[in-house]
Amino acid sequence: MEQPIVTEKRFNFKPTTVISELSPVQKPLMALGILVAFILFIAITAAAGWVQGVLYIIGLALGATLLHARFGFTSAFRRLASVGNVQGLQAHMVMLAFATTLFAIILSTGFSFTGVTPAGYVSPVGISVIFGSFMFGIGMQLGNGCASGTLYNLGGGASSMILTLIAFIIGSTVGAYHLPFWTETPSLPPISLAESTGLGFFGAWVVQMALFALIYLVTVKIAKRKNPPAMKPLPTTNGWKKIFRGSWPLFAAGIILAILNALTLTVRGQPWGITSAFALWGGKALQAIGVDVSSWGYFAGANGEALTQTVLADSTSVMNFGIILGAFIAAAAQGNFRPRRFKPGIAGAAIVGGLLMGYGSRLAFGCNIGAYFGGIASFSLHGWVWGIMALLGTGLALFIRPLFGMKNPNKSDQFC
Repeated sequence: MEQPIVTEKRFNFKPTTVISELSPVQKPLMALGILVAFILFIAITAAAGWVQGVLYIIGLALGATLLHARFGFTSAFRRLASVGNVQGLQAHMVMLAFATTLFAIILSTGFSFTGVTPAGYVSPVGISVIFGSFMFGIGMQLGNGCASGTLYNLGGGASSMILTLIAFIIGSTVGAYHLPFWTETPSLPPISLAESTGLGFFGAWVVQMALFALIYLVTVKIAKRKNPPAMKPLPTTNGWKKIFRGSWPLFAAGIILAILNALTLTVRGQPWGITSAFALWGGKALQAIGVDVSSWGYFAGANGEALTQTVLADSTSVMNFGIILGAFIAAAAQGNFRPRRFKPGIAGAAIVGGLLMGYGSRLAFGCNIGAYFGGIASFSLHGWVWGIMALLGTGLALFIRPLFGMKNPNKSDQFC
């Protein structure tokens, strides 16, 4: 049996040591995951070409990275709001700093591997974004996972995520139906810190790097003052086996996610996104039972064209499939794929959370990936607003979670 290495808590967090044992590799499940992933790759490239195949592979890498690091957006916000643990948010700042740097280079030069002119996610800031991101912040705490968390936790064996995903799709579809109303509410035009302010990409890069550094320093102060419980260490090992079997440091995972997001931008011309596929899946499902969703405002233009094509031609969908399968293969490699039964309260929270996230993501022009990660990396003001409002929604959700029998981190806990 491999001897796991567990990193002790550092900086000013409460010191503790944990001994945790890795489970054996689940070889049949791992082989099954690889076989399904290969078959799906062949199907995608045959139906939609090599570019879709490359995006699918990027999705596999995203799923494996998220699973190996348990890289959380939901948990990072919850730990910060409840006990002042800043480890997750610090990893976000490192991820965003790397992504901002790469995006600045790509967007300013127009660099592309496929000849498609890259464009970031820059959306209006108004009532819909404020309300939608606040709603999403509540929803991700009830659903115990954000958009990326829902997918990679589902792939990793979290049974409740099945309910969350189904509700997410329903909420996103309803949000697409209501979107014309919300787009008529008061808002500012799309504001890019690089292109709308005269700063240029270099000037905007300097501003955002200063903001990341400031936020990071503030989190250091918070950690010193609150001395919160640390994140629970994950079982791991050493040497080359750590790549496939062990847990990955949050900062390393954040850098990898930034690189993969930038690679996505250079391949398909847009950053990584998740939830537009949910609206598409819901629209296709309604269309299959005779509902004319093509008349909805949301499905005008490119979104409407996607309704007439195979789902394998939708780049966001194939990346989502890759995330689920990548996480499944990684979980099997760690020996951690174990679907678990969940309590009725958790099931109820998963459904409510999924509905709120799906609806909120349509109003806010994206989720924690498309709006927060992709938006900030694209120098969009709406990405910053999204992050603030989702954090406020998290604060409210801390009072709602106990109603569903869900626990919040406590300062007296050994881990959070």
